[in-house]
Amino acid sequence: MTTRTQTRPATTTGALGEDRAGPASTAAARLGALARAELTLLVRNRTALFVAGAMPLLMTGSIRATLDEVGLGRTGLTVAEAAMTGGLGMMLVIVVYVNLVAAYTARREELVLKRLRTGEVSDLEVLSGTALPSAVLAVGQCAIMVVAAVAFLDVRAPQRPELLVGGLLLGLVMLVALAAVTSGMTRTVESAQITTLPLFLVSALGSGLFVPLEVFPERVASVCELLPLTGVMTLLRAGWLGGGDTAGLTGAGVTALVWTGLALYAARRWFRWEPRR
Repeated sequence: MTTRTQTRPATTTGALGEDRAGPASTAAARLGALARAELTLLVRNRTALFVAGAMPLLMTGSIRATLDEVGLGRTGLTVAEAAMTGGLGMMLVIVVYVNLVAAYTARREELVLKRLRTGEVSDLEVLSGTALPSAVLAVGQCAIMVVAAVAFLDVRAPQRPELLVGGLLLGLVMLVALAAVTSGMTRTVESAQITTLPLFLVSALGSGLFVPLEVFPERVASVCELLPLTGVMTLLRAGWLGGGDTAGLTGAGVTALVWTGLALYAARRWFRWEPRR
């Protein structure tokens, strides 16, 4: 959404939303400016930087410890393979979803989002620019994890890269949208630790992050297949390790697309731009 009077010269929106006289900027330039500002804030916030940088690796270690107690015979996966593929999902959830809920909430309460909307930056650009550093960080960490697992843990190289990339992109878009929705229900940055917990726990326990769905009873697994991140995890695992029949992968893709569409609609409908006071 943009607001501009006819007598006002074209402006360029600065990193924190202030207007500067000058020629109209491009969408790419505006996104870049927003992303650089958000990256600067992320680096300065030690807690957010720890959550985005170190927490996913620690959680991946917890996944491996959990798998040591679970029989993986029916899954056809080694402990390393199950832990590493679960780690990809953990990267997405923590680096993108958990981190962005706090970021959106903080920018809203500090009136940054409100100021940005008075310039030429569109609503989509505001949300996308804020999310861009987290998304790039998550993709980079996932790439490092895949390379390290193949090089040092004797895990198979990606068997179907197109599924791996597709699942990763769907997960990014879905979780950015879900973060925007959750921030609308989050009053303060501190309460984001509570509002992000339901999706985190449901995904960790029921979408195959900690334990592959093949370990669960058939009826439980069939219900878990309908959870938001299950389709993404199915695509990620099939893209990295191979396997999966066409019908199953198609169903996983459709499920992920449906949840992504619902998340985008909900974000457009319920995202809050004004402080919650």
